[in-house]
Amino acid sequence: MQVLMSATQSTFLEDEGVYQFYMEHPVPAYLVALVAGDLIHADIGPRSRVWAEPCLLPTAISKLSGMVERWLTAAESLYGPYIWGRYDIVFLPPSFPIVAMENPCLTFIISSILESDEFLIIDVIHEVAHSWFGNAVTNATWEEMWLSEGLATYAQRRITTETYGAAFTCLETAFRLDALHRQMKLLGEDNPVSKLQVKLEPGVNPSNLMNLFTYEKGYCFVYYLSQLCGDPGRFDSFLRAYIEKYKFTSVVAQDLLDSFLNFFPDLKEQCVESKAGLEFERWLNATGPPLAEPDLSQGSSLTRPVETLFKLWTTEPLDFDAAASSADLTKWRTFQTVLFLDRLLDGSPLRHEVIKRLSECYSSQLDSMNAEIRIRWLQIVVRNDYYPDLYKVRRFLENQMSRMYTIPLYEDLCTGTLKSFALEIFYQTQNQLHPNLRKTIQQILSQGLNPLPAIDTTAGTADTPAMVLEDKVSEATNGAISLRDVNVSA
Repeated sequence: MQVLMSATQSTFLEDEGVYQFYMEHPVPAYLVALVAGDLIHADIGPRSRVWAEPCLLPTAISKLSGMVERWLTAAESLYGPYIWGRYDIVFLPPSFPIVAMENPCLTFIISSILESDEFLIIDVIHEVAHSWFGNAVTNATWEEMWLSEGLATYAQRRITTETYGAAFTCLETAFRLDALHRQMKLLGEDNPVSKLQVKLEPGVNPSNLMNLFTYEKGYCFVYYLSQLCGDPGRFDSFLRAYIEKYKFTSVVAQDLLDSFLNFFPDLKEQCVESKAGLEFERWLNATGPPLAEPDLSQGSSLTRPVETLFKLWTTEPLDFDAAASSADLTKWRTFQTVLFLDRLLDGSPLRHEVIKRLSECYSSQLDSMNAEIRIRWLQIVVRNDYYPDLYKVRRFLENQMSRMYTIPLYEDLCTGTLKSFALEIFYQTQNQLHPNLRKTIQQILSQGLNPLPAIDTTAGTADTPAMVLEDKVSEATNGAISLRDVNVSA
């Protein structure tokens, strides 16, 4: 077995079969990580290589060769030298419970993300950004995770703007902010987890803070700070100084905000921290949506076709020919397609004629697309009880073991009339799931559990034994908050 670790130096004593690792910089404990497996590697740049199982390595090389160095160089031009030496990536099995983790020198990322070029790009760039925001300067408590995630998301979008243009960045941002507002409706505007400074009362699970408020509301606050400067370049200069001042330490929000005001004395004189309705304290401690959001008009060339197609499918009476011929999804960017499908999800349940026509028009096309797209179509299928495509839900859950692809479908299945169908699939696949994911799905399945008739969607399928759920799960008093639409990297 090849053993790797988040370390700046490593040696292997072959005679003794011993690996030794050394990290020359101080790092917080959550960034210490080790992996072992049937891993081989290939260089993809002067300071980067990918590690993967042999069957995955060619794909990883083709997707990332030369790209990581491009992103690192762009990040260095914005925020100063990359201080960790190497930036390697290890691709983990689909059962790895999160999309990616920014361990220094060695990013951990789930192999199933290789299906989607655009999501792969965004996720890796997000982890690159963490090399400065989160790894070099870290939030001192989990109550202020936005200090890492909000800043990393802002930096990620500055890097994508430099490398792929403002329109692409605005499209991705629109997609994420749509998801943020969807989560807001799900949780309610008064939910305390929508604060940037969440208080971790006894018994509260910090993992509940892995939500889009931490990322996207945090991003909106950082973007607002950049707008106060009048020029993104001026804000980049501040962030470079912030990194240099606090490098290899942990900080709280006040450290960032005090540094910001001291770096821009003209803004301090204007008392921007107390601007009515946009007070820094209100940004940190008010529940609800962001107090201000970025101008995304530069992405209109990519978002306008999505809005047009959505209106064609949801305007009464339905003009099927016009809707079907309006756009070719095979020529769209992934983020355009998922934004369109998310809008349809928001409008579900749809009229039966609409969902039937949508399936006739797109279902076979979507089958050949990546998992980020397919899961959204399958959620539409489930929320609309569209039985002709239900077998695709089974097939998807039998092959996808990642949290981001299983939880949304199980939650939707258990919200409607298909819980027995969900139980059946879970019983067949539970041994392939990561233990943490298995427990989460058990919690979803156990809520309001009643005997339901099994829906036989494939020939020869056995009825679902409800006893697959552990007794202790139904007794849980602090179940995870439902975060249906959140697929986030660390």
